[in-house]
Amino acid sequence: MNGNNGFKSFFVRGLIIIMIAIVFLFIGGALTLGSLSVINKVSPADLLKGEGRGLLLEEFDSAISEVVKGIAPSVVNIRVTIKVQDIFGQTQEQEGIGSGVIYTEDGYIITNNHVAGDAEKLVVALNDGSEYPAKLVGADENTDVAVIKIEADGLKAASFTSIDSAEVGDLVIAVGSPFGLQQTVTTGVISAKGRDITIPVNLIQTDAAINPGNSGGPLVNSAGKVIGINTLIFSPSGASAGIGFAIPSDTVVNIAKQIIEYGRARVPYMGIEMAESTTDVIGIYVNSVLQGYPAEKAGIKSGDVIVEMDGVKVSNPYELFAQILKHDIGDKVTVKLYRNGEYLTITLELVENPAT
Repeated sequence: MNGNNGFKSFFVRGLIIIMIAIVFLFIGGALTLGSLSVINKVSPADLLKGEGRGLLLEEFDSAISEVVKGIAPSVVNIRVTIKVQDIFGQTQEQEGIGSGVIYTEDGYIITNNHVAGDAEKLVVALNDGSEYPAKLVGADENTDVAVIKIEADGLKAASFTSIDSAEVGDLVIAVGSPFGLQQTVTTGVISAKGRDITIPVNLIQTDAAINPGNSGGPLVNSAGKVIGINTLIFSPSGASAGIGFAIPSDTVVNIAKQIIEYGRARVPYMGIEMAESTTDVIGIYVNSVLQGYPAEKAGIKSGDVIVEMDGVKVSNPYELFAQILKHDIGDKVTVKLYRNGEYLTITLELVENPAT
């Protein structure tokens, strides 16, 4: 008899525990559902029906559309005419296409050197369909940046931001005129930063589709700000698709400012011959120091390994060059280097590269 009472008591306690657990699960589920409905701005019923997922996709679509609407008036199509010689030595005109981004309201436009650098004639088509003849202000082959000018006012200038704030995996949008098709939009992510492909600039790699005609157009972030200028497509032999690259906005803006002010790019210079370090210390190995230039005057010596500039770590010559390109001639920079088992910090003033 006592055994039966013990069993009933155990059974009742078990039922009570199960009921309490069910109540807590129900309350927890209700709170979670309520939180999700608030976050997604839908009713709990719609969320249970799966409509919240659709609304999230709609919000994403809407966000991309707003970015495109914001940047579109700042993107231009560029028709280029150049003179080439045929196999018989006869000079002929050849037409090409490219893209550009409006830099100032009074008509300065940034594009690529390989788009406008050798042009005999330039015609710019704005987003509204209006066309203007353009002139080349200046171009820099090393960075593949060029600036052209049209006689117009009240244009919508694009907003630029530093690539330093961008991360691999961030959403990016490329806008341009691939194959002459104006205002074409492709999306992707930043696949990598700091690529050294064909030009001595730390390029942005992206999987957003970039095709012939995209060159000179902007690569923008999710806030609609320009983080780079599309420059080239790299297609390994036999590959069915290529990889897109863009020049970082920091380099672009600095070179553009110089071209507008001086008619050419005045590239800052330290005065060293360098290579990637093969020692245990990651950085740039100084092969030699040019006499009379800032590095020599500041005390940098052959055999030093430069590890930072202005607090930014550098691991190869391209990264160091990218940091230098953020500066103007006459700027003072701080260089951290490794020498004989210790780290030293040196300040020097940049001068103009004699090669430019």
